[in-house]
Amino acid sequence: MTIIENNPELMVEDRNDEENYEGAQTPLRRFLSDFCEARLAVFGFFIILVIALVAIMAPFIAPTDPYNLATVSILDSRLEPGEAMMSGTIAYLGTDGAGRDMVSAMIYGLRISLGVGIGSGIIAMLIGISFGLLSAYAGGKIDSVFMRIVDIQLSFPAILVALVLLVTLGKGVDKTIIALVVVQWAYYARTIRGTALVERRREYIESAVCLGLSKNRIMFRHLLPNCLAPMIVVGTMQIAHAISLEATLSFLGLGMPQTEPSLGRLISNGFEYILSGKYWISVYPGIALLVTIVSINLVGDRLRDVLNPRLQK
Repeated sequence: MTIIENNPELMVEDRNDEENYEGAQTPLRRFLSDFCEARLAVFGFFIILVIALVAIMAPFIAPTDPYNLATVSILDSRLEPGEAMMSGTIAYLGTDGAGRDMVSAMIYGLRISLGVGIGSGIIAMLIGISFGLLSAYAGGKIDSVFMRIVDIQLSFPAILVALVLLVTLGKGVDKTIIALVVVQWAYYARTIRGTALVERRREYIESAVCLGLSKNRIMFRHLLPNCLAPMIVVGTMQIAHAISLEATLSFLGLGMPQTEPSLGRLISNGFEYILSGKYWISVYPGIALLVTIVSINLVGDRLRDVLNPRLQK
């Protein structure tokens, strides 16, 4: 018999250690467990998944193609919800002033709104991360110059800068993305710079410097992974802000063209018909936009709480 078998106390301690090891949570499991504690956030995440799938599968699930002029008839304009179109298709949410089925127009509009919001958010994040990391790691005059540029950028209202850019560049998906990137990148740069200033004083950064690693490797292989938590939260919020800003610009007639209507453009198209009782042209796209933004914000709020080390249990 072994020493452990002869000593009951050691056997109990060994069994407790095994139970504690088996019950230990990995960081991913702990994150999922904390996130799922908020039912509203889980519901919002589920809604985002559904909206994303609908947007991706738009050509396959939309009843009609709102961009195909051969299938769009002006005779179908402003049909009430539930009426049949000339082609025999039931317009469950009615049609707009151009005769497009509102269900199809909203599905394609979601596709454009999400594409513009996520695309501009990713590009702005990459620019802001590079700018903020270099500023924090270099310090000195470089940090001062970079942060003054960020301060100047943030001093202007985002909607004003986007309006000026779109008036200069014109309408289109690519122009709208450029305008949104210009007004967003500074938020990412300011956020990651603040986190990186704290992390660069850690021992693992000093060890990497002593080992003679290159600056790029230290910044992007060691410093960046430890600064991603706040960037995920800011990125989620900024995507929602980009979608709402794009809708505002399109509502004002400066974002998406009539041939590629986003949710904001659809709301704008029906605004003139609201007082005449044709509410569905603006109301239904407005509800879709509201649900999308609120769902993203619910997920972002929960991510902020879960990824905040001060709120960890």
